Amino acid sequence: MTIHKPAASETGDPLLLTPGPLTTSASVKQAMVHDWGSRDAGFLAINKMVLDRIVELAGAVNERGEGTHVTVPVQGSGTFAVEAMITSFVPKTGKLLVLINGAYGQRALKIAQIAGRATASLETPEDTPPDLAQLEAMLAANKDITHVFAVHCETTSGILNPIAEVAEIVAKQGRRLLVDSMSAFGALEIDARKITYDALAASSNKCLEGVPGLGFVVCRNTALAECKGNSTTLVLDLFDQAEAFARTGQYRFTPPIHVIVALGKAIEEHAAEGGVAGRGKRYRDNAKVLIDGMRAMGFQTLLPNDLQAPIIVTFHMPTDPKFVFQRFYDGLKDRGYVIYPGKLTVADSFRMGCIGRLYPEHMKGALAAVRDVLDELRVSNGGPALAAE
Repeated sequence: MTIHKPAASETGDPLLLTPGPLTTSASVKQAMVHDWGSRDAGFLAINKMVLDRIVELAGAVNERGEGTHVTVPVQGSGTFAVEAMITSFVPKTGKLLVLINGAYGQRALKIAQIAGRATASLETPEDTPPDLAQLEAMLAANKDITHVFAVHCETTSGILNPIAEVAEIVAKQGRRLLVDSMSAFGALEIDARKITYDALAASSNKCLEGVPGLGFVVCRNTALAECKGNSTTLVLDLFDQAEAFARTGQYRFTPPIHVIVALGKAIEEHAAEGGVAGRGKRYRDNAKVLIDGMRAMGFQTLLPNDLQAPIIVTFHMPTDPKFVFQRFYDGLKDRGYVIYPGKLTVADSFRMGCIGRLYPEHMKGALAAVRDVLDELRVSNGGPALAAE
């Protein structure tokens, strides 16, 4: 057995092969070492840059260079932004159809139900995209449905959902679309000039490679203007938050200043890498190295290549009885790689992420560590066929 030295990020931390929080650059971390006042002009300028650049990344600018959408930030994790989006955009008299093929669709449904909104759901297994024909039929038969919620990349499995096709059906049926693009925004294109939505939620600590603490919702201006009085809470009221920014340029309540400044640095680095196209290419390269290497050791992916997003990959657990996931997890962590347990109901699994400040050479190091740990466990094959004794 060959023991490889522990991996480390630029700052000596273990590498996070997770869907977020992620391994971040040393310069993003360094941006947080200074203190800023929440009403300081320097901080407000950084915050404005962040919000404006997010609109540009969303393609939410018309041919005259005018923003068709606005970024409304939400203090908190990505789920705060999703709850703000649902409760601000779906009126009390509305009805939300939630497309579900994983935990984040289930979470959105629960948010809407707790908020007292009428709901319906269209659920497919975690390894199966939404049934587009059934979606169209449901909307045609249920005129009381006003909004549809869809997850762009469902990190329960790593599946890439057909968001453009969903948007086309929703628009054709005259309904409004809300998108959870938490694990895709910044790496997988979702251009507002091509895909019609009322609102899209994402966060600082995913493909933009910032740190946790800021969610945000990219809101179509005309749709946001209709949201007054919808929200069930003060702090998650996107209309009120947007009004405050328009009036004062400031947050209503204390912002996560260090997180925002770090996100400003991360967005600069995102642009230097080539924007959405450049970031997405690196993640696709990472995913290919990981998937090819794991399959070579016998591991099976949950998803076929055509459904797999280059964000996080779900692998079936080996069936060799000598394979014990906790020992596998601990062995990888000892070697400097942190992975994720599975969240599936359809299969016993674990997940390995491809995003964050990681490159193909890091994925090759992770594969070497996997081989080390399998040797330590005396498991020769990561697949369903038991290793010969």
